[in-house]
Amino acid sequence: MNDTERQQSAKMLKTGIAGSLIAAVCCFTPLLVLAFAGAGLSGLVGGIDFVVFPVMFASLGVVAQALYIRAGRPGASPKTVIAILVVAFAALLIWLEFRYALRISLAAVALVAIYGLYVRKSNAQTA
Repeated sequence: MNDTERQQSAKMLKTGIAGSLIAAVCCFTPLLVLAFAGAGLSGLVGGIDFVVFPVMFASLGVVAQALYIRAGRPGASPKTVIAILVVAFAALLIWLEFRYALRISLAAVALVAIYGLYVRKSNAQTA
């Protein structure tokens, strides 16, 4: 992996983690609700989950892609699989009416963590 790819993957990883953390804080705490109320936008609070959760899943997808780039693995890029999983997690959450939001979100985080361990292990074996 050259320096440009390394810098790109580091930037993607930082951006994905930051986006995931910000979305998680806004999902699971009343921080965003208070901010909207303070700005006089309380009418928008009812539909905020329909935006924040998919953003969190998309940020986790960016993290997974950055882990793939960082590993320098040959072969097809997992972009399509990542995009399908992001849409599937968001659709599942909306379909279940946010009943299992914490469990589904933790499952998405665990899936990215397991993928990161798999990529690292596979990269160590080929090196």
